[in-house]
Amino acid sequence: MENIEKWIPYIISIAIIIIVSIIIARILIGIINAMIKREQRQANPNVTQLNFLKNSVRVVIYSVATIMIINTIPTLKSLGTALFAGAGILAAIIGFASQQAFANVIGGIFIILFKPFRVGDTIEIGGSVGRVLDITLRHVVIRDLENRRIIIPNSRVSEEKIINSTIDDERILKHITFGISYESNIDKAMEIIQEEIRQHPYYLDNRTEAEREANEPSIRVKVIALSDSSVDLRAFAWAQTNPKSLEMEWDVLKSVKERFDREGIDIPYPHRTIVQKNK
Repeated sequence: MENIEKWIPYIISIAIIIIVSIIIARILIGIINAMIKREQRQANPNVTQLNFLKNSVRVVIYSVATIMIINTIPTLKSLGTALFAGAGILAAIIGFASQQAFANVIGGIFIILFKPFRVGDTIEIGGSVGRVLDITLRHVVIRDLENRRIIIPNSRVSEEKIINSTIDDERILKHITFGISYESNIDKAMEIIQEEIRQHPYYLDNRTEAEREANEPSIRVKVIALSDSSVDLRAFAWAQTNPKSLEMEWDVLKSVKERFDREGIDIPYPHRTIVQKNK
């Protein structure tokens, strides 16, 4: 009974620390969530810092609570002091094991400071393309075109080349390539490609007023290569966003193929001739 009575003040202190920590965390996270919702109603929302702050609040508060609990109990406090004082090898092992975790934390802080991308941006990193959903202390969450979540550690983000399609301007100049036969009419093929792109709802006329007055073409189509079996044409067409540019490319490939069939423009494909020699 005396032992139980001896531990009652410690149990009460621990309970108070836990309850206060949970209350403070919920209040701060509620405030940050309200700020995020208010920011999302703006014309150009930027919730990257707020999301990162929300993810960091829990870690900081619960870490402080854990340290306070350890300091509250004399046994744990003396044990912790002994471990830190005499377990140099253990400290080295723990430090080596947490090296990657620490690198992820530093990487997350660098992402917030230097802003190579924000929550909501469409990026390509390490062969993965998608929209940034969240940036935490440990990783970045990306939703790809198949609605899958890709989790990339922050340390890897710092080492990879990042292609950001929306950091300053969401408009995309899409390159769409076609191949026609050497016997086909190049000018006619270019005209068909321009017409089909111009009719697409996601096509964007990005010409300046000066270019419009000078009657510059809104869609440029150039011969980019004379290949072994085809004349390669490339269309340069603007779209409103990166996802819409992909939709435009896929639709235009289909519609141009159908127009080529109707207009007599041949799309070559490889042929193989087999010669059998007599013995």
